[in-house]
Amino acid sequence: MDLADGTYTVEISMEGGTGRASITSPAALTVENGTATVQIEWSSSHYDYMIVDEEKYLPVNEDGNSVFEIPVTTFDAEITVIADTTAMSTPHEIEYTLVFDSASIASESNSLSPGPIIGAVLVLLLLCTAVVMTFRRKRKEARR
Repeated sequence: MDLADGTYTVEISMEGGTGRASITSPAALTVENGTATVQIEWSSSHYDYMIVDEEKYLPVNEDGNSVFEIPVTTFDAEITVIADTTAMSTPHEIEYTLVFDSASIASESNSLSPGPIIGAVLVLLLLCTAVVMTFRRKRKEARR
């Protein structure tokens, strides 16, 4: 799948493990120079690394739930990852299967933030007020 450089969101489904952990979906998807990466946020702060395609990834945050930035090499197909949790008496590597749903990809730039809309409305209101004030002043002057 060819995506232009930019920021997106993507729905992720996950299977495996004990069923107690989950990941946030949709997740932030970034494409830079044709390479896609996704931020995986776990429902726990006890994950200390992930392994994807035999490469080890460390969390990109220090506080809160564990967050990892991992590569996305394929969409709509199962990808096996390993996540190490320290929540048990000893660390355990747990195998999960992730699927990135290409049909759910949405561009972050497509969503309009309210800032520009509010600004445009305020400018329009100011212009309308100025026009009304000008017509009132001219009408008042015409009556004299």
